[in-house]
Amino acid sequence: MSNDPLIRFGTDGWRALIARDYTFENVRICAAAVAAYLKEEGLGERGAVVGYDTRFGSPEFAAEAAAVIAASGIPAFLSDNVSPTPVVSYNILHRQAGGGVIITASHNSGLWNGFKYKPDYAGSAPPEIVERIERHIDALQAAGGVDAPRGDAPRAQTVEMAAPYLANLASVIDMRAIGAAGLRIGVDAMHGAGAGFVSAALDGVGANVQEMRAERNPAFPGMKQPEPIEPNLGPSIEAARAGRFDVVLANDGDADRLGVLDENGAFIDTLSTFSVLCLHQLDGKGLRGPVIRSLTQSAMIDKLAALYDVPVHVTPVGFKFVGPAMITEQAVAAGEESGGYAFQGNIPERDGIFSGLLFVELMARTGKRASELVKLLFDKVGEHAYDRLDVDLAPGDPKPDTQALAAKPPASIAGLKVTGTDTMDGVRYVLEDGFWGLIRPSGTEPLLRIYAEGDNPQRVAEMLQELRGLAGA
Repeated sequence: MSNDPLIRFGTDGWRALIARDYTFENVRICAAAVAAYLKEEGLGERGAVVGYDTRFGSPEFAAEAAAVIAASGIPAFLSDNVSPTPVVSYNILHRQAGGGVIITASHNSGLWNGFKYKPDYAGSAPPEIVERIERHIDALQAAGGVDAPRGDAPRAQTVEMAAPYLANLASVIDMRAIGAAGLRIGVDAMHGAGAGFVSAALDGVGANVQEMRAERNPAFPGMKQPEPIEPNLGPSIEAARAGRFDVVLANDGDADRLGVLDENGAFIDTLSTFSVLCLHQLDGKGLRGPVIRSLTQSAMIDKLAALYDVPVHVTPVGFKFVGPAMITEQAVAAGEESGGYAFQGNIPERDGIFSGLLFVELMARTGKRASELVKLLFDKVGEHAYDRLDVDLAPGDPKPDTQALAAKPPASIAGLKVTGTDTMDGVRYVLEDGFWGLIRPSGTEPLLRIYAEGDNPQRVAEMLQELRGLAGA
């Protein structure tokens, strides 16, 4: 009986170690549960799209998932090639499908793979949908699992997914302005699914694009994991410092996250990146509407919103909260600390490719260097600094009691007065001048995450150490 491991979706989908828990049998169970949910909702006739990343076994796992969905009587549209998560998500809208599945573990190490489900609106599934899919998973596990489809079962249709996505990019982002600006654009695909998409989007407009780590390598060599953060971007940083690029755009394993290096090879933290992009939406493009941010996103968003007289809505961590809020509020932008951002004119979901092109569009329109865009932001909202500390948790390690920590906050952290706490997701210490610190167990990995935003890098380093002490980590 296949009832171990317990398959549970975290912040965004189910992830597990390949061969130990991530097996064809368990992928079949997840796919059959999605099919059952689609039928239950009356969405089966609209079909489901299925895509996959560059990880070990991802094409084969995706084919298995598509086969199970097709065998259930639901049309299944299987990508003909590696496809980033935002590309697969966009194709849900393009095909008006009932939902979609992406075989990916996003930014986890190469030992992992995963299973993401996207509803018909092409965003992350909220908790209520996840719970219903998990109930079907539990029932299928209790029944002994799901057999591989027989040879005479209906089969999935193989489809091309890149073209519709690229067409939408061209309709929203000023590619010609980017081409005319003469920018030297570096793209670090980190051996992930995003390889080739920025080049394809800018094909024919005269842009100078050079891609790095674009070949598929499921081992993701030279990095702890394919997450576009400074410790993982060594080759790109070296190239930028050598004067080869005006900007470097880096995407994670499934290209739904963005990391940015400026012309000097300095990493622009994710809070500053999202704030710069929101400034572009509100000022450069003149858009007006709410902005959605997770509680780990920057206080700069609130300050920008006050300047441009738009509301801000704060959610727990994860696009399963951020995305639905974006739809409900008809927001012009939505983002979280991890480098996942969404914008009006695209899907209500993280898109590292779209976000990167939006950043380059801003450079082209303003004529400013990447570092100058950050200075422009700070001129409007004051200087901010940010960092995050990830502490590994071994199996059985106790997690901090966030309710107890919130009930007895310190008077100050690194010299900043504590003005309040909240426990929306972990424990967040609200500090003077809008700054903050957060202690939160990860929803996708065995990690304790500690976050801090302050007025300078030295203060942030002190905040992280004090927060780590409070967490007992």
